[in-house]
Amino acid sequence: MVKMLGKKIHMTAVFNDKRNQIPVTVLEIGPCYITQIKLKDKDGYKAVQMAYGKTKEHRLKKPQLAYLKKLNTGLPPEGELPPLAKLMEFRTDEPEKYTLGQTLTVDQFSIGDRINVTAASKGKGFAGVVKRYNFKGGPKTHGQSDRFRAPGSIGASSSPSRVIKGVRMPGHMGNRRTTIRNLEVVDVIKEKNLLLVRGSVPGSRNTIVEVSKG
Repeated sequence: MVKMLGKKIHMTAVFNDKRNQIPVTVLEIGPCYITQIKLKDKDGYKAVQMAYGKTKEHRLKKPQLAYLKKLNTGLPPEGELPPLAKLMEFRTDEPEKYTLGQTLTVDQFSIGDRINVTAASKGKGFAGVVKRYNFKGGPKTHGQSDRFRAPGSIGASSSPSRVIKGVRMPGHMGNRRTTIRNLEVVDVIKEKNLLLVRGSVPGSRNTIVEVSKG
């Protein structure tokens, strides 16, 4: 199965048959629309382009509207695509299984499935090494008053007389593409396109997520 797009709603908790509390993340998955199918002979590789997130026309740029209008010219009136906010492309070995304009829903998943969720993690701004990399910091004695959370020496002596690439230093923390693997599907609410996943998922509320079976 190709990846599907959705968004993170919030976290909550549910209870199983044994009355055990299970922390879950609620994801809204789909409906997703197949907007383009790329084949090896024509495009040089196999992939499926997918769209997600209904929006209003005035919120889309003219090239986006023109692209959707071009797609709708080849579809029957009942299968025309609405204005969509997010377009992504996923590689797949079997693009022939999909058709242009096809709608994918949360029905692709079932309780007990293992899935991988990819999203941008929460951005935390500029952070020091203690917060970013769990450094211990400097000693609080021997006259120090402002070096408690400093990284300490970063040089490499007279040879090679420079800071080696990759040294852990203060900088921007978070807002990175992150994948959490092997999450368990606790429940599927088909009428609301909701997927309840055990555990946490990267990103804040309304973050776009990519979901695939593990």
